[in-house]
Amino acid sequence: MKVTLLTHTPDPEKIIAAAAKLCYSESGVENILEGLDEERCEKFLNMLMSLGHQSPIEHVTFTFGIEGVSRSLLAQFTRHRIASYSVKSQRYVKEGMFEYITPPEIENNEKAKELFIKTMEADQKAYDELADILYKKHYATLLAEGKDEKTAAKMAEKMAIEDARFVLPNACETKMVVTMNARSLMNFFHHRCCTRAQWEIRDLADEMLRLVKEVAPTLFKKAGPSCVAGPCPEGKMTCGKTLAMREKYLSEAK
Repeated sequence: MKVTLLTHTPDPEKIIAAAAKLCYSESGVENILEGLDEERCEKFLNMLMSLGHQSPIEHVTFTFGIEGVSRSLLAQFTRHRIASYSVKSQRYVKEGMFEYITPPEIENNEKAKELFIKTMEADQKAYDELADILYKKHYATLLAEGKDEKTAAKMAEKMAIEDARFVLPNACETKMVVTMNARSLMNFFHHRCCTRAQWEIRDLADEMLRLVKEVAPTLFKKAGPSCVAGPCPEGKMTCGKTLAMREKYLSEAK
């Protein structure tokens, strides 16, 4: 897995503090940035977090480049709907010798790993054979319809891989660019840094949190699973590790 913070709103904490200043003072928009030094910004952000007033933090966004993750993770990630996603397409990009993600429990079990690799190889073979069969059919049909050879070949490949991809596994590696505002990120961390989250998306969430803390440490100092700043919401399904989780995420914020 590789995660890169590609870009973000410049001076994110100052922008949030300015929005908060507009809410809680008589300042006009022409001077809301005045006097917002580091100390004042930290004061405004701490006030917002203590009040649970999160609308001002929606004004800043963070854009990540993510690769080396599975389509299984993608299915979970896109459930976080207040975000923008650009994902490597399996309709337009042929998966020649596709990369795949191996779960740690499989990686560490020799018998399971052997079966897993054989399955990936069989999936690749089936994908290649399906793509070839469908390509030949579509190519012949397109030529018969009057398309020139170059156009027919290009269209036939797209049509072929569009259906051949159905045999590809959830383990298939993908790449994406994701943009979220800070409030959506907070919600994402609440759910996906939790020990009950699936291991891959939890690793991703932890790395994304590490990156945003570097550019907005005050804003994200109490970010993490819900139990970091409040009670565990999981009820009977709690992991029972609230104190350990607080120690982990709050110590990292210092």
